[in-house]
Amino acid sequence: MEALLRELAPHVLTALVRHHGGFDACEDAVQEALLAAATQWPVDGLPGNPKAWLITVASRRRTEVWRSDTARRRREETVFALDVSPDVSDMSDVDDSLTLLFLCCHPSLTEPSQIALTLRAVGGLTTAEIARAFLVPESTIAQRISRAKARIKGAGFSMPPPAELPDRLEAVLHVLYLIFNEGYTASAGAALHRVELSAEAIRLTRQLRALVPDDGEVAGLLALMLLTDARRPARASADGVPIPLDMQDRTLWTAPLVAEGLELIADTLANAPIGPYQLQAAIAAVHDEATRAADTDWPQILTLYELLRSVSPGPMVTLNRIVAVAMVRGPAEGLAELDAASTDPGLADHYRVDAVRAHLLALAGDRDGARKHYELAARRTPSQPEQHYLISKAAALG
Repeated sequence: MEALLRELAPHVLTALVRHHGGFDACEDAVQEALLAAATQWPVDGLPGNPKAWLITVASRRRTEVWRSDTARRRREETVFALDVSPDVSDMSDVDDSLTLLFLCCHPSLTEPSQIALTLRAVGGLTTAEIARAFLVPESTIAQRISRAKARIKGAGFSMPPPAELPDRLEAVLHVLYLIFNEGYTASAGAALHRVELSAEAIRLTRQLRALVPDDGEVAGLLALMLLTDARRPARASADGVPIPLDMQDRTLWTAPLVAEGLELIADTLANAPIGPYQLQAAIAAVHDEATRAADTDWPQILTLYELLRSVSPGPMVTLNRIVAVAMVRGPAEGLAELDAASTDPGLADHYRVDAVRAHLLALAGDRDGARKHYELAARRTPSQPEQHYLISKAAALG
């Protein structure tokens, strides 16, 4: 039930904003509809068309609020439309998610506000989940979202003209990337994956590529998602514990997604200026092309990370590059670089620093040090599957 409501919420919000306008009021109406569904569906049963049911209830609530506001302003005027039940026949079958995505990335908003609002409205993430993705306090994200909704209150619900697309595209790509990552590796909770989020990110990115087919970074992001999502069937054991890439059964990878991703990244690298999403897709392609972990071309991966670091530096790029350094030049050099990188504020107290350190110490033969840092990483991550994996790694070291 919870998963279904989370999946439908962005689509219901899109329909209401397109039909009624007023982003903030529509979101409030959708939340009330979701609460009604969570209360009524377990008792009355799932309706035949859950999306249409939610749109109907949310639309009626939106109309009731509008009626109340209108009455306060013009008490003497009778509005016929308010006495008519909302017609959802043209709402439940229309998908304007991409339009809502671009609305949330309105140029009047700062990029952090664009991304936070889109993750909330289109991705369906909670404020806490968005805060974890940004590595900032939850109160900061709540303020960003509130201010962003206020700023776009009067914006029309339509796709931006072609001349404005480039100004919004970077934020749109970033938010799709974050939605996919939260779906592929949930930042907290009992589940490793949130398939509805990664699937929605792929769906929207396909739509975006149809809109701008010649943009290399859009193609690169789609290729990255496909090459990464292809590994999902092999990423966890039967009890949900993560399986690292080098231990996965590669015969379980989804071959059509791998083939599509490889073709897409090869084409875009040959025909478009190189950007960070293309480089990440190229790294994913090198991993996916190796039939065994031992066949992985780590020198090529390290070269790609060097390029990525120069084009789009960041804490996670730093950590992933250090792993590649260790695989090519040995764990001692990787540990030396990790010591230097640990002073980066973006990595302060992040569990992945300890996880990487543990991995490199294990490669170097320091079992006690590796166990200590696996245990420390397990205490720091809010993801239960990650906790179980890290604890199991520590236990295996004795």
